[in-house]
Amino acid sequence: MALNKHSSRLTQDESQPASQAMLYAVGLTDEDMNKPQIGIASTGYDGNPCNMHLNNLAAEIKKEANKSGSVGLVFNTIGVSDGISMGTSGMNYSLASRDIIADSMETVVNAQSYDGLVGVVGCDKNMPGAVIAMLRLNRPSIMVYGGTIASGKYKGRKLNIVSAFEALGQKVAGEIDDKEYREIIKAAIPGAGACGGMYTANTMASSIECMGLALPYNSSIPAENPNKLSEAERTALAMRNLLELDLKPKDILTKKSIENAVAIVNALGGSTNAVLHYLAIAYAADIEFTLEDFQRVSDRTPLIADLKPSGKYLMEDVHGVGGTPAIMKYLLEQGFLHGDCMTVTGKTLAENLADVEAMEFEEQDVVFPTDKALKSSGNLQILYGNLAEEGAVAKISGNEGLKFEGKAVVYDGEQAANTGISNGEVERGDVVVIRYVGPKGGPGMPEMLKPTSLIMGAGLGKSVALITDGRFSGGTHGFVVGHITPEAQTGGLIGLVETGDTISISAEDNSITLQVSEEEIAKRKAEWKTPELKHNKGILFKYAKSVASASEGCVTDKY
Repeated sequence: MALNKHSSRLTQDESQPASQAMLYAVGLTDEDMNKPQIGIASTGYDGNPCNMHLNNLAAEIKKEANKSGSVGLVFNTIGVSDGISMGTSGMNYSLASRDIIADSMETVVNAQSYDGLVGVVGCDKNMPGAVIAMLRLNRPSIMVYGGTIASGKYKGRKLNIVSAFEALGQKVAGEIDDKEYREIIKAAIPGAGACGGMYTANTMASSIECMGLALPYNSSIPAENPNKLSEAERTALAMRNLLELDLKPKDILTKKSIENAVAIVNALGGSTNAVLHYLAIAYAADIEFTLEDFQRVSDRTPLIADLKPSGKYLMEDVHGVGGTPAIMKYLLEQGFLHGDCMTVTGKTLAENLADVEAMEFEEQDVVFPTDKALKSSGNLQILYGNLAEEGAVAKISGNEGLKFEGKAVVYDGEQAANTGISNGEVERGDVVVIRYVGPKGGPGMPEMLKPTSLIMGAGLGKSVALITDGRFSGGTHGFVVGHITPEAQTGGLIGLVETGDTISISAEDNSITLQVSEEEIAKRKAEWKTPELKHNKGILFKYAKSVASASEGCVTDKY
């Protein structure tokens, strides 16, 4: 008999001969028939270092689940490597993969009537996809992150995935030759694990742990650390406990627990993608959480970690100074987290952190105390103005300054922007505008890491701004504003900007403004026509037709 009394799986009896026959065929015994069945969903596949080790981790979790008195049943779903697809048309599939992952996990667990779900995940969209599925299913669930990658090494300096992209900009600018460029990209990624900085994968893993749907230390133990495989036993025992308690994701997630997630994103200098994903997670959980909530939490949360892309250190360094729980304990003590939120351990966040060793600040400069914070508020800022009536997301670490005004250089798409930047069309003081790359216009809202890396590599990072209705990689840094809504494809003002227009951006009053008269805007709007969608069949056509605005999390099951 399954322990989870709310499972949709019927007791194995004479009324289910086909079901029993199928399960006997896969090797289950009479005893197994009355054990809880746990779906173990792996996003493992060979073609991506973030995911290439996950099937082994899933197999280990299955073994430990079986030891604990459950039946572990592994199934696979897709993944997209953002690093491999970046800067190509393949990136259009990245955000869409989040919802494919959620849909496929929901489908298998519901169709097979499993009693619980363990999501074994790696690259960026895997984690929110798994969490969205867990919330839709609402049966005992745990997310297991495969861990961060080790740093690469070249000429005595640490490398990571963004080093490869910025090396291209340096090569284009003539700062390094082709041989050095090749050496950097060969050395940047030494093995298994997700991209090493506080990019989207580590941002989501850390914040989901803080939100309560992953076990303590899961986010900060590196992929190739011996302790990573030992998490399998902890996961199996925790799942058994969840089944006994009948503790489900919607029992764990509250507005306060999402606030905890957003607080740690801002404290660590995390990715703008977290905004999209937590809007979608809140929607799946039936919790009202808006862009205004992001701003409210950001305003009260200091940036205390000096992590890449804007800082110096990587996730492996977070592990070295005590891991995510040590940072969470400090934030809790300082009043930035809600300690009474429930977690997958069956204990509250405060109870989980009670015995964690306190953060030591004297011997390290990875994480700072709040009185020496790198910025008094969070790095994620929500901007509004005539260019973003429904909101936009800026990532402001403080290194870029707080205000920017310049002449627009407009590109209808990323490829045109990459070519223009490489050809020297962008100069100091310009605002690069990349449009028709939103959720519908892209379609799929691709990330603009390549153009921002080209700008950085060309030495223009502090003198050029970039705005887009697309997204940014967690590896992006500089004066950048993304998620501009309404997007160009649906008639947003970003689609009416012309090269030479003046654009003002301010993180002081959180505004983004096209300095063009209302009369001129009305004239341009009258002449504008909705472009044809870029696809007329297949997944990207379906995505463009169903996806909600970025300000609503790009969910695909709302309209």
